[in-house]
Amino acid sequence: MKKISSLLALCLIMAFALTGCGSSATSSKNASLGDKIDYTITGIDAGAGEMGMAKDALSQYDLSDWTLQSGSDATMTAALAKAEKEKKPIVVVGYSPHWMFAKYDLKYLKDPKGVFGKAEEIHTVVHKGFETKHPNAAKLLKQFNWTPDDMGKVMLDISNGMDPQDAAKKWIKANPDLVSKWTNGVNNGSGTIRLAYVSWASSIASDNVIKQVLESKGYTVKLQQLQAGGMWTAVAKGDDDAMLSAWLPTTHKAYYAKNKDQVTDLATNLKGTKLGLVVPKYVKIDSIEDLKTK
Repeated sequence: MKKISSLLALCLIMAFALTGCGSSATSSKNASLGDKIDYTITGIDAGAGEMGMAKDALSQYDLSDWTLQSGSDATMTAALAKAEKEKKPIVVVGYSPHWMFAKYDLKYLKDPKGVFGKAEEIHTVVHKGFETKHPNAAKLLKQFNWTPDDMGKVMLDISNGMDPQDAAKKWIKANPDLVSKWTNGVNNGSGTIRLAYVSWASSIASDNVIKQVLESKGYTVKLQQLQAGGMWTAVAKGDDDAMLSAWLPTTHKAYYAKNKDQVTDLATNLKGTKLGLVVPKYVKIDSIEDLKTK
């Protein structure tokens, strides 16, 4: 009788264990996207305008359970690469042009409330007085403009391991006609040009290309990596001469308003940008609103 009772108890324990395992598997299978990724959106550097918009999105879409994790462009793309390799879900703060759209099959989540705004432009902004001090360099910077496809080629080479300066040289060699338009009427100059940039793939691509072109005209060029707010402050104060990564009119609206009396918006160097929350296409949601319900 004792043996039968012990056997019965063992069977009950095993039954409960199996039921528990089955319940856990079902729970995992039916878990929401938020549960699967701990309600975390992977972002870039905290000072980026996109991050401010992402915070607004959490508020406007009533996503109080979600957390926006700041980092850098590099940490964001590393997390995306890991998720893609393992075919796991992820939500990131994205922007284009960016090489990740050429490397992975991604989609922007629809933004029916328009939190991330419409397509923007990337502008070249210089410190007041730069045009007088370096007229030929200013002329070159004013004539600099290219397409998302042009930029994407440089970004993709860099993402595949090529040194940024080598990627820039490769692109310049392959696009002499466009470069000649930038340098048209620009005489050789001298002196040091200081370019402030942020550690975004787009900024690294454009600054390294322009560094090579300016140096071909006799200038010494120094690049200084900063966060977005620091980039604007450095150019406004004259610690740096120019930036090629001013996203306007929305992303850097506050920075421009704060520093507009000390800077000159020289020219638009790229059109057709986009900002928003991005997921791999295998993630079965289509809108920011889905983060709350799926």
